Amino acid sequence: MRRREFISLLGGTAVAWPLAARAQQPPTPVIGLLDLRSAEAFAEGVRAFRLGLKDAGFVERENVAIEYRWADDQIDRLPELAAELVRRQVAVIVTTGGSAPALAAKAATTTIPILFNLAEDPVRAGLVASLARPGGNLTGTNFFSAELAAKRLELLHELVPAAARVAVLVNPTGSTVETTLRDVEPAARAMGLQIQFLNASTSREIDGAFETLGRERRDALFVAIDPFFVSRRVQMVQMAARHMVPATYALREFAEIGGLMSYGSSITDARRQLGVYAGRILKGAKPADLPVVQSSKLELVINHQTARMLGLTIPATLLSTADEVIE
Repeated sequence: MRRREFISLLGGTAVAWPLAARAQQPPTPVIGLLDLRSAEAFAEGVRAFRLGLKDAGFVERENVAIEYRWADDQIDRLPELAAELVRRQVAVIVTTGGSAPALAAKAATTTIPILFNLAEDPVRAGLVASLARPGGNLTGTNFFSAELAAKRLELLHELVPAAARVAVLVNPTGSTVETTLRDVEPAARAMGLQIQFLNASTSREIDGAFETLGRERRDALFVAIDPFFVSRRVQMVQMAARHMVPATYALREFAEIGGLMSYGSSITDARRQLGVYAGRILKGAKPADLPVVQSSKLELVINHQTARMLGLTIPATLLSTADEVIE
């Protein structure tokens, strides 16, 4: 072979090598994320989820893609949004915003792995066979904030001991209302509190509930854990301030923006763990082999500035046990 022909052959081979290498690279896996709320309402949750993915070795737009589907608080849209992700043939469907998105995804596929992030019991919700052995194609994280209702009412009573009549705000269409009713009523009786349940499933109904609360002169407010309430937390905290009512919430996101106090599991930690699990599934793990992660990190957060505005003195016992006091 002449020298010129050899060089030409060598050059063509060199060009072919990177092309062949690119052709052999596996396709980028795609995660489907289905949420009951809007992109704006779940922005902090997406950040926590991405941190968990990064811990598992996956970075969006680098070695993994995420298809987002937002229901904008319209629960009837969930089945079609879940079906879209199935048709997209995503590698895993991550559901957040309560049991409704998880149930919609479960109805849409029995083969694609599904992850959930719930405040209520996933066994009772019909999503898994047990926490230790989920079975099927679902697993996820459970932060049990709904199960802490009695303790949260106790902390509110400790902070506002003069409050005898407490309003309890629930979403009648939500998945945690049954647990809230079951736990709050006996706890209130044990403390000698008179409670009144108020319903709200729309923004307008939240305003109406606060008008009722003010008109009937309730001494304090207990807000049940619910994805819709989390998405409307700014409205709820502002209304509580307008009516000068001491209120307790399940998540620190409320206290951070001016809510009086919150007690519950760290939802940020649960969302991060959801990302870790998604990464493990992308690496080949099966949902049936991944036990449901129960959040063990509980947080009591008190907003001292709001307490002063309401004329409340925080007891020393609460100050010493609080995980954070916002000044």
